[in-house]
Amino acid sequence: MLKQLTRAKLLWLVALLIVISFVVYRCTGGDDAAPEYQTTVAEKGDVVARVSTSGSLQAVVTVDVGSQVSGRIQELYADFNSQVKKGQRIAKIDPSLFEAQVVSAEANVSAARANVSQLVITAEYAERQAKRAEDVYAQRLISENERDNAVATARSARASVDQAQSQLAQSRAALETAKTNLRYTDILSPTDGVVISRAVNRGQTVAASLSAPVIFTIAQDLRKMEVHTNVAESDIGRLKPEMRVTFTVDAYPGDPFRGHIRDIRNAPQVVQNVVTYDAVIDVDNPDLKLKPGMTATVSVVTDRRNDVLAVPNAALRFRPEGAPVPGAASGPAARPGQAGANGGEGNRRRERNRDGDEEGGGAPRVIKRTVYVLIDGEPVAREVITGLTDGRLTEITGGELKEGEQVITGVVGQGNQNQRGQQRGPRIL
Repeated sequence: MLKQLTRAKLLWLVALLIVISFVVYRCTGGDDAAPEYQTTVAEKGDVVARVSTSGSLQAVVTVDVGSQVSGRIQELYADFNSQVKKGQRIAKIDPSLFEAQVVSAEANVSAARANVSQLVITAEYAERQAKRAEDVYAQRLISENERDNAVATARSARASVDQAQSQLAQSRAALETAKTNLRYTDILSPTDGVVISRAVNRGQTVAASLSAPVIFTIAQDLRKMEVHTNVAESDIGRLKPEMRVTFTVDAYPGDPFRGHIRDIRNAPQVVQNVVTYDAVIDVDNPDLKLKPGMTATVSVVTDRRNDVLAVPNAALRFRPEGAPVPGAASGPAARPGQAGANGGEGNRRRERNRDGDEEGGGAPRVIKRTVYVLIDGEPVAREVITGLTDGRLTEITGGELKEGEQVITGVVGQGNQNQRGQQRGPRIL
């Protein structure tokens, strides 16, 4: 019985040792294994730097057509997508009130004209009486006071004529105003184009007391359009007028459209402390496929290098554990896992500042960098001089790297490698 108990304890002890050994092996067994590197061949290709942004399509000339008089919409002669000509009637406001105003103004003019005629006759009679009074006074047949009264009456009659003529002019002006308002009941197109918006319906009343209400919006020529973009201030210095532009719209995702930058406006647009500038792009639209308001995804090629040696940006960020980080302050070595193949978050920020924006590419910069090539299973440092980057690839303009070498871009299972301990340091040739 005692032997059986001792044997059972021994078996449990052996099983426990096996489990502990397995756990220790799983945790520390990778220390001695050589890391498996991800590599790519250094080869020649094209590096194209771009500025990417978005914008909206608009007609080059858009006119809001309103009403200068208030009233009820009697007729609409145009609708959405209607082709209109300059001077064409596109809407009609009920003219009844304005016709009555014209009739009233015409009557006022007639009355003022008749009043002038009557006062002219009276003035002429008063002037003849004044002349006779002068002759009679010269013969001393009437008193000086009677002569003065006759002259004053003549002058007063002439002043009444002048006043009546002024009132006649005012009546004529009121008539012209009434006729003009009557003409304004016909809403005419101010330009050739196509109606892209209609804001009223038949029977609706429009009020023009404060500002002219918009009835139609007319685009002058949809065969010529423009894209208004929002370009970040960090990219605006890389754009110049007449640069060629390629863009796509969601309606035709596989159909690229082309244009050129006409102008870069100086007025900043600030939204949530983000400063952007409007780069206006001219676009031909002969097939009328593009429509106002469409969102355009714009790409502008700012620089290009053809058939040059290039490496992925990941290769410029790679650092074997134990290797010094360029620009890092001297001091204790980084802990395992903080300076791994991806360089850590701090290294990535430093590399991003040197590589340029990973999304949109960057301007060419001549900078000395270090990449690592795989030789006999170990990373070997190569100093290189970098040039243009497109956010994914970077041009190599000089240095020790040769075409065809295997450039290291990372380590397979790097997360596990960081937990197991430091890798072996690189060889420097």
